Amino acid sequence: MEFLIRNAQTVLTMDDDSRELTSTDIRIADGAIAEIGTGLKSQGEVIDAKAAVVTPGLVNTHHHLYQTLTRAVPGGQDALLFGWLQTLYPIWSRFGPDEMRVSAMVGLAELALSGCTMSADHLYLFPNGSRLEDTIDGAREVGLRFHPTRGSMSISESDGGLPPDSLVEREADILKDCIRVIDAFHDASEGSMLRVGVAPCSPFSVSRDLMREAAILARDKGVMLHTHLAENDEDIAYSEAQFGCRPGQYAEELGWVGDDVWHAHCVKLDGAEIDLFAHTRTGVAHCPCSNCRLGSGFAPVRQMRDAGVKVGLGVDGSASNDQGNLIDEARQAMLLQRVAFGADKMSAREVLRIATRGGAEVLGRHDCGQIAVGKRADIAIWDVSGLDSAGSWDPAALVLAGPRQVRDLFVEGRQIVRAGQITTIDLPRVIEDQNLLAARLRA
Repeated sequence: MEFLIRNAQTVLTMDDDSRELTSTDIRIADGAIAEIGTGLKSQGEVIDAKAAVVTPGLVNTHHHLYQTLTRAVPGGQDALLFGWLQTLYPIWSRFGPDEMRVSAMVGLAELALSGCTMSADHLYLFPNGSRLEDTIDGAREVGLRFHPTRGSMSISESDGGLPPDSLVEREADILKDCIRVIDAFHDASEGSMLRVGVAPCSPFSVSRDLMREAAILARDKGVMLHTHLAENDEDIAYSEAQFGCRPGQYAEELGWVGDDVWHAHCVKLDGAEIDLFAHTRTGVAHCPCSNCRLGSGFAPVRQMRDAGVKVGLGVDGSASNDQGNLIDEARQAMLLQRVAFGADKMSAREVLRIATRGGAEVLGRHDCGQIAVGKRADIAIWDVSGLDSAGSWDPAALVLAGPRQVRDLFVEGRQIVRAGQITTIDLPRVIEDQNLLAARLRA
């Protein structure tokens, strides 16, 4: 399939030279960017972009898609992290395969409409016969590039952890299923639409042994590692009380640093931990809206970036955000760094780079995240002729003044969003299914 994006007002390439092109054509063929220039010819469909800003697709590096079924639960609306989890665990324990699949479709459709072309997901509970492939099936229907991670919890309340006994698994079973899903679904090839990771939930819900064994397994299989780390003050206190060290030292001791690892949140990293992440090339998924929603604080992204830490953005689970709009997440990331460190400490263009190429690098996807010949055709087209851009002197500064929804979206050269509408699924039907499932959970 071939497309020609014609006469784009501005193209923010996010390439090695951070080029910004004007009045530019982009030809897409065979899932990749074939040509960039002016006056290009194509036998494919022409997409007019004369009143549009074109960017690489945004990349979401942290999510819990199943949580789209538990947005704005009253008992968790004003709770801190640990209390919020204890409110929601009993609800999540009633999920099954249908809940996992439909909630994934809803969450990924929401991301697509906000300009996202690739998303990670951290699924760490598997009640009532749920399996990782429930979310994989949903992702295939929507059409986003997907990095699901096989999460886990093994320390229950009975053993001093947070989750109820009904939501934890035996560690041998966890490792066995990690092998199963990697062997069945992981595709390491360039242009892959599906890569699986290994992701024990957090230091307070799994054992040291599982963290260590998971790292060994992942490296043996050549897949990436993911978990939550240093999310809030409670998290730090738990680490110091239980392990006698800060989270960064805990991660380092268990083999959880390196170019194949990314950690969610990292709100409370100190200077030594930032330096550790920088020299080991460990990535961070920054989730500003969730961190604000749960009162966790804000991650020191400015210091991380200055030190050389790989940083991407994550919307986090929809029970702690409670939405999944990645362009809004970018705006929030920019504003938090400004309010903390000054208006000149995070520009609109820098945060868009974090949201695109930054996220791709965190997920190990050097074939994505930029508009350059030979890279995958994951492209977002933003209409800047409307009300939200009216009067803007710099339409490319999307997070300052620009649309909150994408006009057109391409993933691997396939048009997923056309004129603001999802093309791959019957979205009203999926929303109806979601609402019926939510009503059943509330009953």
